[in-house]
Amino acid sequence: MNQLLHSDDTLVASPLFTTTLSMPGCEADAWVVVDSTVRGLAMGGTRLTETVDELELAALARAMTHKLALVDLPIGGAKAGIRPRSAITDRDRLMRTFGKVGRPLLHGGVYLGCDQGTTPADRDAFFAAADYDLTEVPGATRLDVPWEQFYGTMSDITGFGVATAALSTLEAQRVTAPQRVVVQGFGAVGRAAARHLERAGHRIVAVADVLGTLTDPAGLSTEGLIAATSAGGTVDRSLLPARVRCLGPDRAWLTVDADVLVLAAAADAIDPGSVPDVRARVVVEGGNLSCGPVARRLLREAGHTVLPDVVVNVGGAALTGAVLTGVAPSGLSAPRLADWLRTWIANKIRRNCALVTELTGHGSPDPVAELLAHRAVHR
Repeated sequence: MNQLLHSDDTLVASPLFTTTLSMPGCEADAWVVVDSTVRGLAMGGTRLTETVDELELAALARAMTHKLALVDLPIGGAKAGIRPRSAITDRDRLMRTFGKVGRPLLHGGVYLGCDQGTTPADRDAFFAAADYDLTEVPGATRLDVPWEQFYGTMSDITGFGVATAALSTLEAQRVTAPQRVVVQGFGAVGRAAARHLERAGHRIVAVADVLGTLTDPAGLSTEGLIAATSAGGTVDRSLLPARVRCLGPDRAWLTVDADVLVLAAAADAIDPGSVPDVRARVVVEGGNLSCGPVARRLLREAGHTVLPDVVVNVGGAALTGAVLTGVAPSGLSAPRLADWLRTWIANKIRRNCALVTELTGHGSPDPVAELLAHRAVHR
């Protein structure tokens, strides 16, 4: 089998296929990478960044295959990427073009949703251009409201899953006292995770965005931060109380004393060199590829509990996959279906976090690989 070299010098399996999209009239490159299919179906998000490339997408698509296998969904993993060559002046045109050229893939069984840099509005634009409706896919769960409307009511689902992973692990460790939490990344996932953890009684002591780290040992108000946050996840410092300290950029969030660290931003947030600086006992990979395999191993060897991304960052994928494959029941009202999905997703995440923790406790060097060895992982 051909192999590709990942950024941490590890080899990853090559994808099933990669398609380069032409994007006529747009100053952008675009690709769709399919790692695996099940019954002709695959799914993944669409990433829009200045650096995305086929290598990154191959690693993300492979992680999607693993995520979906770990929640027992009969669908393969994929990922799309759009890399602008210049500043985007007409975002709607870019998304409509992506939808038009990607139409054969969407209608052929490759679902492409949101990811870093894209929004539900972007997804709706390229779905419309492709004349694509998820609920018309044969075998999909039938909804009593449009998919876009239903998804909007579940917009916090990935952050909900991240918080569920942290809370269930703390419960399994018999932790009853409020914990100090640092959230690295304050986009949709970080905001939702912080909100759920605060509601569960824990204290958010630091939040990091692209401008730096905000910290208050007495606890930051999640709702106050969200009110001061732009759609892109940047907090307006001028709107914060005077007691909030503003630390420098880069990895200043590692200097904050905490019990739980939620990683909800870019890949390789913790690399092997920064492992000695990690203070939190529990590290939750709420973003894609938040830690490479070497950093993850070193963290475990240093005594940290590490909850990996393919177990934690699964809420949005599990929600869409359960509807797309018909695993979620038809015939329920939207509120009842939402409750069913939240319970189903939470149970999957709790179970997998418990298994990862148990295998780690027994000395497993790669608990995810052991879990996947007992699941149906398709290529």
